Amino acid sequence: MIALSLAEIAEIVGGQTHDIPDPAARATGPVVIDSREVRPGSLFVAFAGEHVDGHDYAERAVQAGAAAVLAARPVGVPAIVVDDVQAALGALARAVVKRLGTDVVALTGSAGKTSTKDLIAQVLDRHAPTVWTPGSLNNEIGLPLTALKATDDTRHLVLEMGARGIGHIRYLTGLTPPRIGLVLNVGTAHIGEFGGREQIAEAKGELVESLPSAEEGGVAVLNADDPLVRAMESRTKARVVLFGEADEAAVRAENVLLTENGQPSFRLHTPTGCSDVTLRLYGEHHVSNALAAAAVAHELGMPVEEIATALSEAGTLSRWRMEVTERPDGVTIVNDAYNANPESMRAALRALASMGRAAQARGARTWAVLGKMAELGDASLVEHDAVGRLAVRLNVSKLVAVGDREASWLQLGAYNEGSWGEESVHVSDAQAAVDLLRSELRPGDVVLVKASRSVGLEKVALALLDTEGEVAVR
Repeated sequence: MIALSLAEIAEIVGGQTHDIPDPAARATGPVVIDSREVRPGSLFVAFAGEHVDGHDYAERAVQAGAAAVLAARPVGVPAIVVDDVQAALGALARAVVKRLGTDVVALTGSAGKTSTKDLIAQVLDRHAPTVWTPGSLNNEIGLPLTALKATDDTRHLVLEMGARGIGHIRYLTGLTPPRIGLVLNVGTAHIGEFGGREQIAEAKGELVESLPSAEEGGVAVLNADDPLVRAMESRTKARVVLFGEADEAAVRAENVLLTENGQPSFRLHTPTGCSDVTLRLYGEHHVSNALAAAAVAHELGMPVEEIATALSEAGTLSRWRMEVTERPDGVTIVNDAYNANPESMRAALRALASMGRAAQARGARTWAVLGKMAELGDASLVEHDAVGRLAVRLNVSKLVAVGDREASWLQLGAYNEGSWGEESVHVSDAQAAVDLLRSELRPGDVVLVKASRSVGLEKVALALLDTEGEVAVR
């Protein structure tokens, strides 16, 4: 964070200073909500959660070097007291971003947000100092915390924006107004909460509505291949740039191929030239993510050759998203267990099929260890059934459905599509899946592990990589 006096912070957030001997003292370190992350000069933000109240850790934070605490009540140590801590944190982020004048890039979508954000961050960071959302901290707390990491040297601020309802993205763009807004897709993630894809599109489109006009430098980067995203062109005053496979896309890919390992290569086309890209990521779905990143980088002035090189060298920054690890015995574990929705589940299965072709030719097998996709509402049975059927159509060797009702739908879909005998199996929990896999995996097998975050199937992948011991239940 840029250095600010405690008096300045109090004025920005509309707070009262308590137990501060010198209001001119400055907060110079990071803004944190975990007292264990305090560094000298930090501003510690005390949230009162359902199970833990940050105010109880205020004294510990100051002892660790925090300049002050942003709190909802006096805490007996230097504090700036406000009526609403979340609103104050947002106000501070808004003021800092405005003062810095940093180019803000915001992105949203139903699937692929974090992977695309990680690509954009790695590409832009080669060009100029860049700050980006860590992991999926894309809500009303994570976003301002990310923005407050920006310093006087920061040129680009890349922010992932999530939504669970109408108005959420509008709120986030009010905290950190973007100049460039990217919408990846409109799918079925959280469809049970939104009520339909049209409502999801309404929420995602709030991003492009927030952009400045074309005359003021606003740019909306839209997926030309998604009709609901393409329709957002009418909702923005910004200049529109299209990416995708459509002929009219300004940034597009040609000659898309997959390596033997399932890594995509393609010819990147931009308005100023072309260059070849071979991604280190796995799965053809990352081509669209790479095009989105290339479109953003091109708008920020990067030459196409530099963009292509950066994309080709970019890796996975966020854990449990298509993390590929080969064990000493030749078994490959693909840990994509951070989250799941129908679109990302289909993409992961197709990536598994691509990665497994060479393995299957050598007599090895592909395994899909899948759990439920949450928050699908009335569409849940149909979507789980469809994923089970797709695993069979893609010739996945073994489907292991883990969990209760939704897992049974996965297995039933596979069975009804033609999976007989032991090609698909339903097990009760993660430990049962690990026990099965440990007894049956052979060198050369490829194992995909994926489910919604609430299922916690990352435990299966981690247990298979540490072949001793039981599943560590959190």
